[in-house]
Amino acid sequence: MKSAVLVRVTEAVINEPELRAFVADDAAGAVVIFSGTARNHSPGRTGVTHLDYETYPEKVEGAIEEIVEETRAKWDVLKVAVVHRSGRVDIGEPAVTVAVSAAHRAAAFDAARYLIDELKSRVPIWKQEHWAGGSEWIEGA
Repeated sequence: MKSAVLVRVTEAVINEPELRAFVADDAAGAVVIFSGTARNHSPGRTGVTHLDYETYPEKVEGAIEEIVEETRAKWDVLKVAVVHRSGRVDIGEPAVTVAVSAAHRAAAFDAARYLIDELKSRVPIWKQEHWAGGSEWIEGA
């Protein structure tokens, strides 16, 4: 039987079709995919050129797996995939992607929202924002 959970930290560009295929299930009436992408601005700043994420993969993957297990206990989901980038992320590229399948849309939406919100508040990932004149570490990556 295919595993129901995929958690990964990678320096490679996130392959969103792979995650969609991973969470596909004949019992799924809903698939929700959230992709957090690098943008060219942030509050009070324009001209962002790229982001750098610093992670400790084993620690990050363990923390994400804990959140996934909480999610699976709270909602009736079928499969979950969470992939976060480390290293350089160019503007327009996904920095994090969450994919959830469930029999019904409410569970899929609620679970995906919980996953990304908890990931951003609890998982030790550091983001450095770069622009033409310098860079800055940003809290709450």
